[in-house]
Amino acid sequence: MEKKNLREEQEKREHEILSKFATYADRSLGRDREEEQCDIRTDFQRDRDRIIHCKAFRRLKQKTQVFLAPEGDHYRTRLTHTLEVAQNARTIARALRLNEDLTEAIALGHDLGHTPYGHAGERALHKLMEDAGGFHHNEQSVRVVERLEKDGTGLNLTKEVRDGILNHQTKCTPATLEGKIVRLSDKIAYVNSDIDDSIRAGIIKEEDIPSELTDILGNSTNMRLNTLVHDIVRNSEGKNDICMSGEVQNAMYELRKFLFATVYTNPVAKGEEKKVDHIINALYEYYINHLDALQGEFKKLLEEGEPERRVVCDFIACMSDRYAVNLYKDIMIPKSWGVSGIEHR
Repeated sequence: MEKKNLREEQEKREHEILSKFATYADRSLGRDREEEQCDIRTDFQRDRDRIIHCKAFRRLKQKTQVFLAPEGDHYRTRLTHTLEVAQNARTIARALRLNEDLTEAIALGHDLGHTPYGHAGERALHKLMEDAGGFHHNEQSVRVVERLEKDGTGLNLTKEVRDGILNHQTKCTPATLEGKIVRLSDKIAYVNSDIDDSIRAGIIKEEDIPSELTDILGNSTNMRLNTLVHDIVRNSEGKNDICMSGEVQNAMYELRKFLFATVYTNPVAKGEEKKVDHIINALYEYYINHLDALQGEFKKLLEEGEPERRVVCDFIACMSDRYAVNLYKDIMIPKSWGVSGIEHR
């Protein structure tokens, strides 16, 4: 008896269930390197699994979201932010009958290239690399999955997933509706979670949010998430686009401006970020002058002809907050000297 191919059955069901605007797994543009397909999982499901199991994904748990190394168990990290983006995006994709597997893979991979210390670390690396192409975390996320993971061979993800990862920022336009969902879900997640974390930290109070915004979006994190997700679904249903109503979209962007004014530039919340430049610059200067001190996988990149500055940038961008601090201490802070058995007088 012929063995069932469960992947093919899933691909067939996609054509029966999903919207005509969805991206079907069996019509993927494929991978850069051809490989035998799985008999259980679709290509997008395999991409999701590869991302979850990669080292860069695990490092997100020790990377800053909005507050540097916050004290307390309930503040977001880059990993919990990523999971919230994935959850919001999957809800929208399911409601619109788009490809949930592709959506989830893009969401889980969108921040893999983020630096230690969040956007403060990204700004520091961009200054250092400005005359060599700069540093942008969305581009670095693609570099992670194409070049840095698996000892330089990358994860060999499909083109649709890589496109969504690259184009998740506001100024970009993803090629798929699933990518467009993630781009909006990222903003929905960080605007609401950053408000929640800031209230928990005592930086702002719920009552500080302008009433003209809460009247539209709601006066709690749950209500705002509910409003934004429902608005996208209602305005995108039956369309070959992902849209929001003008009123809700404007309110969301005004809420983001409120966060910039009260949190992202707040000297109490962001005072420690001045030290980030120093740590990132010191690590960069040390390793650009001590390339032999780089770890093996980065030495391999140099041997394969990658530019020295880009490889040092890769090394620093891969670090977690904690690893960067410990490495800085190890390199820059003198260690106590002593000889066992000798009494000092």
